[in-house]
Amino acid sequence: MALSPTNNAALLQEVDEAVRKDRLDTIMQRYGRWIIGAVLAGLLAFGGYLYWSHRQDVARGENAEILLGALDKAGTNQPRAATSELKTLEAGNAPAYRAAALIEQANMKAQTGDLKAAAALMAKVAADTKLDKAMRDLALIRQTAFEFDTLKSETVIARMKPMVDAKDPASSWFASAAELSAIAHYQLGHYDQAGALYGRIAKSPNAGKTLQSRSVQMAGMLGVDAVTDGAAASAAAEKKTAAQSAAGDQKGEAAPKAAAAAKVEEKK
Repeated sequence: MALSPTNNAALLQEVDEAVRKDRLDTIMQRYGRWIIGAVLAGLLAFGGYLYWSHRQDVARGENAEILLGALDKAGTNQPRAATSELKTLEAGNAPAYRAAALIEQANMKAQTGDLKAAAALMAKVAADTKLDKAMRDLALIRQTAFEFDTLKSETVIARMKPMVDAKDPASSWFASAAELSAIAHYQLGHYDQAGALYGRIAKSPNAGKTLQSRSVQMAGMLGVDAVTDGAAASAAAEKKTAAQSAAGDQKGEAAPKAAAAAKVEEKK
């Protein structure tokens, strides 16, 4: 008796499933241990990553608490206690917190007048290649500022040159580096170079207002016109604010006078 088309399809499906099962059994017999081992290894690796990530989060939280505690103690005139906690961070494995601890210790040394020790601590941060370049540059600027009176002007210029010359992108610390370099050029009698640097600082959008104002004055003394549109706008804004303040004072004085006049009229 011939099978119907439907029965033929069912038979072919059963044969196909049997072949697949046979192949799977063969694969499992040959490679089953390796496959199971790989799966277990993957699960263990994933579990290890989750544990490591959790420990990293916990460690960051602990380091943050230690740093905040140290800063609080330093701000309340407890240098020994602050230094003890900062030393703990310095000995740790977190580069950013280690750098923060060294920088704060350097600041504390500088406050006591020990600029040599402060510079040495900043030098450690500047030399730490595990840190972001921006932080290392900041440390180098601070180190140079602490050592400025003991360094040759040429050394200061050479240290600051990479940050002063950086373009696309410019250094985050251009203004501070350029000011140190400008002072060094001035001491060497390179007045043109010093004036040009002060002019660049005055036009830098990232320079603080105090530094910009100081740079405009120094550039002017050295024959460089560093007054920018931004500086003019800032001056105009200051004048406007002063005028508004004066107008407010006049209105404030006028109100009591008007009230007094109204009382006089009522008495009449």
